[in-house]
Amino acid sequence: MRTWQVGDVMTREVETVLAETPYREVVDVLLRRGVSAVPVIDDFRRVLGVVSEADLLHRIERAGEPALRRVFESRRRVARAKSAALLAGDLMTAPAVTTNPEAPLSAAARLMDREQVKRLPVLDDLGRLIGIVSRADLLRVHLRSDAEIREDVVQEVLRRVLAVQDGLVTVEVRHGDVTLAGRLDRRSAVDLAGRLAGQVSGVVRVTNAIAYDADDTVVDLGQVMPVA
Repeated sequence: MRTWQVGDVMTREVETVLAETPYREVVDVLLRRGVSAVPVIDDFRRVLGVVSEADLLHRIERAGEPALRRVFESRRRVARAKSAALLAGDLMTAPAVTTNPEAPLSAAARLMDREQVKRLPVLDDLGRLIGIVSRADLLRVHLRSDAEIREDVVQEVLRRVLAVQDGLVTVEVRHGDVTLAGRLDRRSAVDLAGRLAGQVSGVVRVTNAIAYDADDTVVDLGQVMPVA
C-alpha cells in the first residue's frame, strides 16, 4: 500500500545560490522569493549547505549598540565568523540535512524535529538537488478530501490487501477521521484493517468498530504440543 512521499509534496522549483554569492544577493533572494532559507549548490547541483535568515542575522546583531556587541562576543566562534562573512559559502550551515523523494512524510517530519530544521533539500540518487520540502509542505497531506481518503481505505486496504468482500465493512470519513464498522471472521484481520487504515495519507484518526467471529490472536495453551 503506497502512502504519500516527500516527492508528492515537495517544491520542485528551488531558488538556490552558489558558494560565491555575496551576502547582499543572498538577502535579496530571500526577500524577493519570500523564503527563509536557500540551499547553496555547486556546479553539479550538489548541496553544499543551507543559508537561512538566522545565518544572516549574525551581521545585524553585530551592528548593534556596544553593549549588545559585548553580549555577542561571548557567543560561540561559529557565530562570530558568520557575522563577518561576505559570501554564501562562509555564511551557510553545513553539511545540510537532506532527504530523498521516496522518503515517507513521517520520516521527513521526524528528521526535521530531530535536527531542528524547518526545511529539507531533496536529492536524487546522484546527490543532486531536485526539490525542497518544508514543514508546511508536509501538512498538505491533510488537505486531501474525505472522499479521496475513503477511496484509498476501500480500494487499497479492504480490497487489495485484505481481500474483504464488498458490504462486510463500511467506511465513513469525516474531516480525516475514519470509522470502520461491520464484521469479519478473524480478529487479526480486524486489527490489521485498523492499522493499515491509519497509514493512509491524510488520515487523522481511526475508530475501529469492526466486530469479529473468532479471536485468532489468543493462543490455546491446551493445544500446544509439549517439547520432547
